[in-house]
Amino acid sequence: MDPILLGKGITDDVAVVLQPKFGNRHGLVAGATGTGKTVTLMTLAEGFSRLGVPVFLADVKGDVAGLAVAGDGNEKVLQRAQDIGVSDYAPAANPVVFWDLWGQRGHPVRTTVSEMGPTLLARILELNDTQSGVLDIVFKLADDRGLLLLDLEDLRALLGLVADERKDISTSYGLVSAQSIGAIQRSLLRLEQEGGEQFFGEPALELVDLMRTSLDGRGVINILAADQLILKPRLYSSFLLWLLSELFETLPEVGDLDKPKLVFVFDEAHLLFDDAPAALQQRIEQVVRLIRSKGVGVYFCSQFPDDVPDNILGQLGNRVQHALRAFTPRDQKAVKTAAETFVPNPKLDVAKAISQLGTGEALVSTLQDKGVPAPVQQTLIAPPRCRMGAIQDAERQQVRGNSPVGGKYDTRVDRESAAELLAKRADATLQAANAPKAKTAEEDPDAGGFGQSVKDAVFGTKRRQGMVETMAKQTARTVGNQLGRQILRGIMGSIFGGKR
Repeated sequence: MDPILLGKGITDDVAVVLQPKFGNRHGLVAGATGTGKTVTLMTLAEGFSRLGVPVFLADVKGDVAGLAVAGDGNEKVLQRAQDIGVSDYAPAANPVVFWDLWGQRGHPVRTTVSEMGPTLLARILELNDTQSGVLDIVFKLADDRGLLLLDLEDLRALLGLVADERKDISTSYGLVSAQSIGAIQRSLLRLEQEGGEQFFGEPALELVDLMRTSLDGRGVINILAADQLILKPRLYSSFLLWLLSELFETLPEVGDLDKPKLVFVFDEAHLLFDDAPAALQQRIEQVVRLIRSKGVGVYFCSQFPDDVPDNILGQLGNRVQHALRAFTPRDQKAVKTAAETFVPNPKLDVAKAISQLGTGEALVSTLQDKGVPAPVQQTLIAPPRCRMGAIQDAERQQVRGNSPVGGKYDTRVDRESAAELLAKRADATLQAANAPKAKTAEEDPDAGGFGQSVKDAVFGTKRRQGMVETMAKQTARTVGNQLGRQILRGIMGSIFGGKR
């Protein structure tokens, strides 16, 4: 299988390539703004696509969408391809599917609240530890009572239930305070105002739709519109982490393959680790370390290599380092860090070269035979065959109209879940409480008509005696008086008789 051509070595005049069988060993593309990182990502995506490997990447500036349209083949690009030695270079479009959390610039991407889980949802909502604990209880309660949490309306309804039954739930599950519930509800409101409610619901994204190939065998490049999403960094990073975790938990073990099953590009990688709690960082490290055996390659893209923690940076076998300008102490530290992560090349002063690289040049080291990193090469990056820039709305709509998944995701589905079930129960309880009760005869003297009146007169009611009861009492009193007089006379007679 032919390798992916990344460019040509400037010092050694050799082709710099990425071997497909090591594509799942992950990678890093770093460099200052404007040094060519996006073009490198497009070259990588095209290379994997031509091998039949699907790719997922976020478009944070709007220019990655150019992968869907053929390039213009201008003289400068053609000259670059010739200098590198790309003999078959010709402008070409790639098979692309556009996605968008808000459904405006691509097919809607949705998941359910249950699938997102309390840990990542708490990060999106920016909850503290106590509030996160309450959210854990809410999810546990939903599981115990068989309530589906599909969208934010379901979560809000369940929070209302927890508020109503707070004392009982605190006894069974742990302390739940009204203040914590209120804080979560306010965070939900803020997320809804930012449009986040459109991300939760059905139909939920199925991972197989990210792993498609076109009719001619090329891997489909999935592009997430993220130019607005990036303004909400926690939602952006949590969504990508959720997607990566779903791939990890769903895909089977496959070991080492001739080529990856999917390549996942995480642009603006520093957002994933900013303010992330230790438990979440451990989860990221676990996923990155183990997802390789499931055939997924993860490529981080950021300005500085030290934006990625060391324990994850050590897992990234393929490195592309664009220019860094050592203007500040932070920049100087980043240059030193980047230089130390490469396999030395005796012909190249890496630390010096990093700050002198031109646009479209990079220091590249990839895994070669037996998975050993090749010595770093100062490389002239190969140009992609697509357009290196944004596309028009009409072009985007044309691509979206030809998408194989549009009919599946474009229409939202709202099936019965927690909100509807709790609303039905509340309505049933209210109707039972307000239902008119049938009046008894005692409450309504006219309830039985004339027959009932006669019955009441003869047998009586709780409030008054009837004729039968009156006559019985009179008879008892009469009989009692007669017996009493007879007994009294007998007693008196015996007394006086005894005296005679």
